[in-house]
Order: sequence, then C-alpha cells, then structure tokens
Amino acid sequence: MKRFLSVRQWLITLLLLTLLSAATLLCYSRSHADTEFEAFAERFFLQETQANPIHFHYTIDNADAYHIDEARLSLPVYHAGDAANDAYALSLLAKQLARFEHRNLSADNRRLYELLCSYTDSLRRTAAYPYFSEPLSPASGAVSELPLLLAEYRLDTAEDVELYLHILEQIPAYLSGLAVYEREKAQAGLFMSDDTADSVIEQCDALMSREELDDGSHFLEATFANRLAKLTARGVITEKKALSYQSENDRLLTTAVAPAYDRLADELTLLKGSGQETCGLAHYAGGREYYEALLALQTGSARDIADIKRLLYDDLKSSYTALRSLLQGNAALRTALVSAQSPLPALSPEEILKRLQADMSGLYPQIPSGSDDAPIDCAVRYVDDTLEAYSAPAFYMTPPIDNVNRNTIYINAADTADELSLFTTLAHEGWPGHLYQTVYCERYWKQSGITPFRGILYYGGFVEGWAMYAELSAYDYAATLADDAGPAGAAYCTACRLDRQITLCLYSLLDIAIHYDGLTRTDVRQLLSSFGRTDTAGADAVYDYIAQEPCNYPKYYLGYLEIRELQKQAADIWRDNRRTTAAQNDNIDTDPDFLYFFHKFLLENGPADFKTLSESLSAERKD
Repeated sequence: MKRFLSVRQWLITLLLLTLLSAATLLCYSRSHADTEFEAFAERFFLQETQANPIHFHYTIDNADAYHIDEARLSLPVYHAGDAANDAYALSLLAKQLARFEHRNLSADNRRLYELLCSYTDSLRRTAAYPYFSEPLSPASGAVSELPLLLAEYRLDTAEDVELYLHILEQIPAYLSGLAVYEREKAQAGLFMSDDTADSVIEQCDALMSREELDDGSHFLEATFANRLAKLTARGVITEKKALSYQSENDRLLTTAVAPAYDRLADELTLLKGSGQETCGLAHYAGGREYYEALLALQTGSARDIADIKRLLYDDLKSSYTALRSLLQGNAALRTALVSAQSPLPALSPEEILKRLQADMSGLYPQIPSGSDDAPIDCAVRYVDDTLEAYSAPAFYMTPPIDNVNRNTIYINAADTADELSLFTTLAHEGWPGHLYQTVYCERYWKQSGITPFRGILYYGGFVEGWAMYAELSAYDYAATLADDAGPAGAAYCTACRLDRQITLCLYSLLDIAIHYDGLTRTDVRQLLSSFGRTDTAGADAVYDYIAQEPCNYPKYYLGYLEIRELQKQAADIWRDNRRTTAAQNDNIDTDPDFLYFFHKFLLENGPADFKTLSESLSAERKD
C-alpha cells in the first residue's frame, strides 16, 4: 500500500534538507576560505623568505622541499625611491587581506589572519615616514651584522659553499644600494650625525681590515677555512676543492667585499655635515608620530605613551624600594656589589645550560616531539675579538624552521666576565629563553599543522620580553646555586636582579623621554646624576645609544612588563574558572602549577602582539 508524507512530515523533511544544505554550504565555504587563505599565506611566506638569500638560508634548511632554487636568489638592492614605495606595497597587501571572509576561516587561520592584519597595519604606520629608519646604525646595522651572518652561514654541501661565494659577489651592489638610501635621507634632512657617521666609518675600516686580509688572519677567512675543513673531514669535498674554495673566498674578500666597505665609508664621509647633532626623534618634524608607530611595532604594546610611562614608573618605584630595603643595614652586601664578588661557582657555558634545563623542569612544558629522535643541540661560541666592540653581550642564532635541532649561541667575552652575568645571559639566550621558546613554537606549529608563515611575523616585544622574563627568573635559580657560598649569596643575586630591572626600566623611560618628550643630552646627564650616576662620559654613551637605537630598551623591558601584566590577567581569569590551585591562592610567582599553565599559554599563542594575547585570555573567561 502506497504511503504519503503528512504536511507536518513534509515540513520537517524540508527543514532537515534546508539545514543539511546550509551546513554543507557552510562547510564548503569554510573549507574553500581556508584553502584560499593557506595558499595565500604560503605564497607570502615563500616570497618574503626569498627576498634575501642569507635570511632564506637561515630560515630554510631543505630548499628542495619548497621547490626553490637558492642559486637564483640575490641580495636585495635598494634603488632610488624604493622607500616611498613601501607604503604603497603595504596598502596593496591590506587590500588583498580585505578580500578574505575571515569569519569563514578556521580558528587557527582566523587568528593568523588577524595577526597579519594588525602587523600590516603597524608596518603601514611606520612606512608613512620612509626616511627615519637607519639601516647603518652602529649598534645593529648592516655594517656589523653582515660579517656575523657570513661567519655563521651554514655550509653542509658543496652547493652551499658556492652559494656563499655568490653572495660575496653581490655585496658591492647591496652596500651601494644602502649608500643611495643614505643620500636620500640626507636630502630629506634626516641623515645621521657626524659622530654616528664616524662610528660607522670606523666599523667599515675595522671589520674589513686590509692588514688582516693580507696576512690571512681575518675572521671571515678563518671561519670559512674551519667550515671547509669539516666538509673535507666528512668527505663532502676533496682537499683540492677546499683549497680552491679558500682561494676564491680570499680573492672575493679582498677584491669585492673590502672595497665595497671602503666605498660605503667614502660615501658617508661625503655626506657628513648634512645631519643634525645626535638627538631624539622628537627634534624632527613628524618624529614623535613616527616614534609612536615604531614603539607599537617594536614592542607589540597597544598602550598609549601615558599608560606605558605609568607602567614603567610603577615598576621603577617598586624595584628601587625593594633594593633600598635589601641594602639597608647590610654593609657586606653593598661591598660585595661594588666589588662584583659573584657567589656562583665557575661553570662552563655547557654546564650552565644543563643546569638551567634542570632548574626550569616542571615550571615550563616539555618541547613537543619532533619528526626524529635527534637531541636539541646547542653550540656555544665566542664572538671574534674583532667584533667584540660592535656586538651585543650575547645573541642566539635562530635555526632553520625545518631543522631546529641545531642551535648556536654567541657570547661576547668582553660583556660577560663574571659568573652571574654569564649564567643569566645563557638563560636569556638559551634555556628557558630564546632557544627554548623558538624550538617549542616551531615544533608546536608543525605538530598542530599551523602554517610556517607565522614565523616571519616578528614580534620583538614578545620574543625579547620572553627572553627578559627568562633572564630575570634565572636570578632565582642562581640564588639557589649561590646558597652553597653562604646566606649572603641569595641576597647578592636578588640585589643584582633588582639593579638590572632598575637600569632597564630607567633606560626604557629615557627612550620615551628622548624620542617623544625631547630630552637633550644635558637633561639626561642631570637625570642620571640624580640616580647617583655622575659619570658624564657614561651618561653620554647612554644618550647616544638610545638616540641611535629608538625603542630597543622598551622592546625588552616593556615586553617583559606586558608579560607580567598578562600573568596577572591569567590569575584573575583562572581564579574564576578554578583552573589552577595557584590562582586561587594568589601565589602566581612561585607555584609550579600556575607557572606551567601560564608558560604553556604564552608558548602556544605567541609570538603575537599583547592585545591579541590579552583577548585570547579573555576568551577563556567566556569559555
């Protein structure tokens, strides 16, 4: 007997079909949107990494996996007017992003999309002031950075050696392009001061010393020979081929690289006199606006200047009060600090890194497993004597995203003379600092299927703030180690930590005062004198560094304070959610349970700007 659906059954069936069609369409829309965005992200990632063959080689270990021929890549050469075109290129990128229906993206892709939009917006704000940037800054510019990158350039195959030599051939054009940019800066009235130019010229002469090149003692000759010797020992190249490569390296350094440095020094000499005396950005038209944009970009903080000042002032007062209380009535501690009598035992860098890994156990999550069982290695090397005057106290060389097992930390012996500074510096650069955070994030992204594109968005405030957070935490680890030297050992470590915080916080405030408020050299001398720092030459050195490197100190210390603010927010939210015992007891600084979950949150949601991280935490309150 034939049966027919009732009206009610027809309606239910029709509703189910409509819902099924809508769900199918929604799934298709989301899948299609994700596919499109992921393809865009991969194209953008490959485009950005290929823009500089040196950076590409540091970023990608296996170029074949990305179907890229490294031999076709070339150093970026600046041409007249390129700086003004950056804003246009970024506006085109913003238009491309606007075409995506971000609401249809998966949670991971939507977060990446939002990060890219905010990051692009920050870049556009700074690009509106094309000639305030200084690629030849004495502290971190191309003149001193390039030799360091060349000295550590990875040589695993004969092809790598040939790529390296090809890069040396391109350096004259690269440096000539920078000279073009400096001429445009001069025409815009924004060329460096004569003192700064003299410093860069001195670097050019010292880093490409003709005397060292002639007698074969130059560090770029020595490091190249050492890498070739390893290839020869492994049978990758013959001794005859190694000698041929060494001869070609020596020739290019002498006939191409050194003359290029000489020409750049000559260009700067000719441009001297076209700039002002060393001063902050506030003394230039549009300088304050540029500084605000740069501060947001470099630190990832969305706070306005007044709020940043309040955050820094409160921290400075807290640290100063704590140090004064610690020193009151403790003459022995004051004497130990003046004489820098570190209570820590003498340990090798390798022993310190091993100790730090043990100290952080239980407080930080384990690094996700990789595709193989190879251990995470770290080679600790010392900066060549020639580079000590131009290098940071230490720096971590970021490994390729597809081979994070090989890591390198460079130490500047001139700035890490005592045991405590070496201990905390290695915490900053290694465990649980840069090395740990970098490897964790790369492994987590790969394990979670997150596109490597995220790794090219540089969030200096998060990255350096995390490393500063790790460094300051290490003073507590050092205090435990120093207990063996007696009860005064822990107090010494605490006093050093507070002094470090006071200095970094004060210099971050000076950064704002110099670049936004317009403090002069004389003002800075007087201000530092009120803190007991009466050495005029020392005050001038602080002023010059901050004037030449805007936003550098805030990148570290404001980044650290923003992480501490997130820590308070996490405690508040998790207290409501009853997520951790520590949050219930307000014991957020010492309880392993709370710290573990907080560190895990940062590692799995960063690097990012702090507004995005705060919003991610707030979402947990709703959940």
